[in-house]
Amino acid sequence: MITTQEQIIEKLRQCLDPELGINIIDLGLVYSVNIEGSRVHVLMTLTTPGCPLDSYFVRDITSKLKGLKGISDVSVEMTFEPPWNPSKMSQESKDLLGFVN
Repeated sequence: MITTQEQIIEKLRQCLDPELGINIIDLGLVYSVNIEGSRVHVLMTLTTPGCPLDSYFVRDITSKLKGLKGISDVSVEMTFEPPWNPSKMSQESKDLLGFVN
């Protein structure tokens, strides 16, 4: 069975920022997901370079994605290029956090 990009994204929607209670997809923290056979590579960012949640997200993402059938290896890479900003969030997340367009 081949795991699809959509299945990976749906699983990543279960990874919540513990401070905001919003998932990392809707926060715009995930820049890309690459699947090569049974391996998944997630390229993501944090809201700020000094955010102390990097290891939390790596553990949570790895745990959730390894729970998918056919996934044996997960790597999570943090980047700050381009830097995150609120424009990367979904409209629903902006509404929840009170951002005005």
